[in-house]
Order: sequence, then C-alpha cells, then structure tokens
Amino acid sequence: MPTDPTVETLDDGVARVRWTGAGADAVRAAVDEALVSHGRVEAHVAADDTAGQRTATWSGLRKEGVRRGVAGDHVVYARLRSDAPVGEPDGFRALLNSFLPRKRGIGQMLIRDDRGRVLLCRLTYKRDWDLPGGVVEVGESPRVAVGREVLEELALQIDPGPLLLTDWLPPWGGWDDALCLVFDGGTHTPALLDRVVRQEREIRDVEFCDPDQVEERCADFTARRVRAALAALDGGTTYTESGRV
Repeated sequence: MPTDPTVETLDDGVARVRWTGAGADAVRAAVDEALVSHGRVEAHVAADDTAGQRTATWSGLRKEGVRRGVAGDHVVYARLRSDAPVGEPDGFRALLNSFLPRKRGIGQMLIRDDRGRVLLCRLTYKRDWDLPGGVVEVGESPRVAVGREVLEELALQIDPGPLLLTDWLPPWGGWDDALCLVFDGGTHTPALLDRVVRQEREIRDVEFCDPDQVEERCADFTARRVRAALAALDGGTTYTESGRV
C-alpha cells in the first residue's frame, strides 16, 4: 500500500511530493527527506483545493505561481535545498512573501497649465485619455515610478510633488485590483507641450484639457479621479475608490 505522502523523482535533482489526507507535518517530513537527494521538491495543488494549499504552505513549500491547464489550474509550490529553513526569520518571511497578496501599484501625475487645464495623454492601447504615468515596478517607489514614466513617455523631467490622491481601482476587464497614487506635477505654461517628445509606442497625443474635455475624453472613473485630485490641491491628500470618496 502506498504511503501518504509520496515522493516521485521527475528529473535530475527534482522531485514532486503528492498527498491525499496527510497533514502539514507529514508533508514537511517527506519534503525534508527528499531534499537530501534532490535540489528541488515541488507540489502541484488544484486551484480549488484550499485545504491542500494550506497544507502545502504550512509544510514550508513556497508558492511560485499558477500552472494553467485544460484539465484545471494548479498552484505550484516548491522548496529548494538552498532555501533558508522555515524556522529561521529569513525563511519564514520568504514563505509568507510567497503567498501574501501583492497589490499592483500605478503612479500618475497631475500636471496643469496656468489656465487650470490638465495634461492628458491619448494612449495607443485604449480609446480614452488618461493622466500621464504608469505601473510601479517591483521594488520601485511610486514617486520614483511616476517621474520615470513621465520622462520615458513624454521626455519631461518633472519632479513629483506631494501626493494628492490614493485611488483604489476594483478588478475590471481582466485586470486585478490596484492602487493608483496621483502626485502633484505643478503648474506650467502651455509652452510645456513644445518640450514633449512622445513615446510613440504608447502615446498618440498629449494636450492640456479643460474640465469639459476631461469629461468627454476620459473614462468615467478616470474623470472622477481627475476631479478628486484637483479637489485635493486645496483640501489635502484624499482617498477614493474608483474616484469616489
């Protein structure tokens, strides 16, 4: 009769652990034993098997991602022989970091001219207009990210000012939820547009837009975000959800 859990060698130095009803202690012991002769031990747990995922996590296997398949998706977990032990602080933090939620961050900049108009960009990959900015890279500060994006997309060197708005964006159209941070880009003359060099792969047009143009050109949630950011110029930093207070 096969034991539970079982360990199978898949490739040179790689093994897979499987279990049905075994608990985390038994799976951990099997993984520890397998790591004596393998550099990597992995487990594939069905995406809808929450109990199995708990067992994998508390046995010390780190979550690596989701393997999609025609017969169902599986969450991939693994431990390497070189991983810090889970009982040590570095190992425990790495384990937690592998499965705790990671929120996507977006940095945008509110740039105005001396007539109160807002700088908007018409993007190549969607029909509506948006504030300049983009996704925050892993390990990058949102403030650094927005300055980098404005420089890359528009060739404008503008130091981000104070944070005006934190806007939570719910899941939408295939995107996970995200936090959008809007920083003050200050007031400039309309001649700022003369310095713009568009990154043509992403930016079609750049204009200073009055409130009516913002409403006409932007998606409704973007227009709400712009209004909230403008209001925060006088009232201080604001938190919204899809632009709504």
